Amino acid sequence: MALEEKERIIIPDENGEEHLFEVLFTFDIDENGQSYIAVVPVEQKDDEEVEVFAFRYEDKENEDDLALFQIETEEEWQMVEEMLNTLTDEME
Repeated sequence: MALEEKERIIIPDENGEEHLFEVLFTFDIDENGQSYIAVVPVEQKDDEEVEVFAFRYEDKENEDDLALFQIETEEEWQMVEEMLNTLTDEME
Protein backbone atom coordinates (compact mmCIF):
# COMPACT_ATOMS: atom_id res chain seq x y z
CA MET A 1 0.00 0.00 0.00
CA ALA A 2 1.46 3.31 -0.96
CA LEU A 3 1.10 5.77 1.89
CA GLU A 4 0.09 9.29 1.02
CA GLU A 5 1.09 12.43 2.90
CA LYS A 6 -1.20 13.23 5.87
CA GLU A 7 -2.74 9.79 5.73
CA ARG A 8 -4.40 8.53 8.89
CA ILE A 9 -4.31 4.99 10.20
CA ILE A 10 -5.96 3.17 13.10
CA ILE A 11 -3.68 1.25 15.45
CA PRO A 12 -5.08 -0.90 18.27
CA ASP A 13 -3.31 -0.79 21.65
CA GLU A 14 -2.51 -3.78 23.87
CA ASN A 15 -6.09 -3.67 25.24
CA GLY A 16 -7.65 -3.77 21.78
CA GLU A 17 -8.76 -0.12 21.87
CA GLU A 18 -8.34 1.59 18.50
CA HIS A 19 -6.51 4.92 18.22
CA LEU A 20 -6.30 7.22 15.21
CA PHE A 21 -2.82 8.33 14.13
CA GLU A 22 -1.57 10.69 11.46
CA VAL A 23 1.31 9.40 9.36
CA LEU A 24 4.29 11.75 9.45
CA PHE A 25 6.44 9.80 7.04
CA THR A 26 7.69 6.37 6.08
CA PHE A 27 11.31 5.48 5.49
CA ASP A 28 13.59 2.55 4.77
CA ILE A 29 16.84 1.79 6.53
CA ASP A 30 19.36 0.28 4.15
CA GLU A 31 21.48 -1.16 6.95
CA ASN A 32 18.82 -3.71 7.91
CA GLY A 33 16.59 -3.66 4.82
CA GLN A 34 13.48 -2.79 6.88
CA SER A 35 10.69 -0.25 6.37
CA TYR A 36 9.44 2.05 9.14
CA ILE A 37 6.52 4.37 9.74
CA ALA A 38 6.42 7.39 12.08
CA VAL A 39 3.01 8.46 13.40
CA VAL A 40 1.50 10.91 15.90
CA PRO A 41 -1.83 10.59 17.73
CA VAL A 42 -4.56 12.67 16.06
CA GLU A 43 -6.19 13.49 19.41
CA GLN A 44 -3.05 15.21 20.70
CA LYS A 45 -3.66 18.79 21.80
CA ASP A 46 -1.82 21.47 19.82
CA ASP A 47 -0.16 22.85 22.95
CA GLU A 48 1.19 19.45 24.03
CA GLU A 49 4.65 18.20 23.22
CA VAL A 50 4.32 15.97 20.18
CA GLU A 51 4.79 12.28 20.92
CA VAL A 52 6.04 10.41 17.87
CA PHE A 53 5.63 6.65 17.59
CA ALA A 54 7.65 4.51 15.20
CA PHE A 55 6.97 0.99 14.01
CA ARG A 56 8.58 -1.42 11.59
CA TYR A 57 6.05 -2.31 8.91
CA GLU A 58 5.43 -4.67 6.04
CA ASP A 59 2.81 -4.41 3.33
CA LYS A 60 0.44 -7.36 3.47
CA GLU A 61 0.25 -9.10 0.11
CA ASN A 62 -2.99 -8.60 -1.84
CA GLU A 63 -4.43 -6.42 0.94
CA ASP A 64 -4.72 -2.72 1.65
CA ASP A 65 -3.30 -3.11 5.16
CA LEU A 66 0.05 -2.83 6.88
CA ALA A 67 1.48 -5.29 9.34
CA LEU A 68 3.05 -3.25 12.18
CA PHE A 69 5.78 -4.56 14.47
CA GLN A 70 7.21 -3.01 17.61
CA ILE A 71 10.87 -2.04 17.56
CA GLU A 72 12.42 -4.30 20.17
CA THR A 73 16.20 -4.03 20.10
CA GLU A 74 18.33 -1.09 21.21
CA GLU A 75 20.36 -1.34 17.99
CA GLU A 76 17.22 -1.03 15.85
CA TRP A 77 15.96 1.92 17.98
CA GLN A 78 19.26 3.73 17.47
CA MET A 79 19.01 3.36 13.69
CA VAL A 80 15.38 4.55 13.71
CA GLU A 81 16.10 7.51 16.02
CA GLU A 82 18.99 8.60 13.82
CA MET A 83 16.76 8.50 10.73
CA LEU A 84 13.90 10.31 12.55
CA ASN A 85 16.28 13.06 13.68
CA THR A 86 17.60 13.44 10.12
CA LEU A 87 14.10 13.62 8.63
CA THR A 88 12.79 16.10 11.20
CA ASP A 89 15.87 18.31 10.75
CA GLU A 90 15.20 18.35 7.01
CA MET A 91 11.56 19.35 7.62
CA GLU A 92 12.52 22.39 9.73
